[in-house]
Amino acid sequence: MAEDIKQKNNEKDQQEEVQETKKVTSEKEDLKQIKAELEDITDRYKRVLAEFENSKKRNQKERENLYNSILSDIIEMILPILDNLENAAKVETKDEEYKKGIELVLKQFQDTLKSKGVEEIKALGETFDPELHEAVSSVQDPEKKEKEIVQEYRKGYKIGTKVIRHSMVVVAN
Repeated sequence: MAEDIKQKNNEKDQQEEVQETKKVTSEKEDLKQIKAELEDITDRYKRVLAEFENSKKRNQKERENLYNSILSDIIEMILPILDNLENAAKVETKDEEYKKGIELVLKQFQDTLKSKGVEEIKALGETFDPELHEAVSSVQDPEKKEKEIVQEYRKGYKIGTKVIRHSMVVVAN
């Protein structure tokens, strides 16, 4: 009888071990599944975060482009006023105070444009560049280099690399 009890205890212990092993195996599989899900969620999170960051950068760039486009449109409309102020400052007058007033307004206008990133396109003495200059005439001059700009009819302006208005120039040779 004692042997039967021992055998039953052994069988019971073995069954408990088998059940414990099954339980541990099941928990390991659950843990593997949870780890896989966590990796998947982490990967999706990283992708969404990267996509969001790219979207923010793209939106910022689009806003800057829109701002520069609107700014260049407005400046293009007021450039004739700048041309007229420059012409007025060149005119000889007996009233020096009047001339100083025109020059001050012109300087203020130019400073305001510079503060918004507007730059004058250099032309005289430069080599003709169709991206920046518009040739309205050409002259033969053996003393000048080929495609050298010898006269500027109208100043050109740009913001960064975007040309607002091309310079109207006369090109040699």
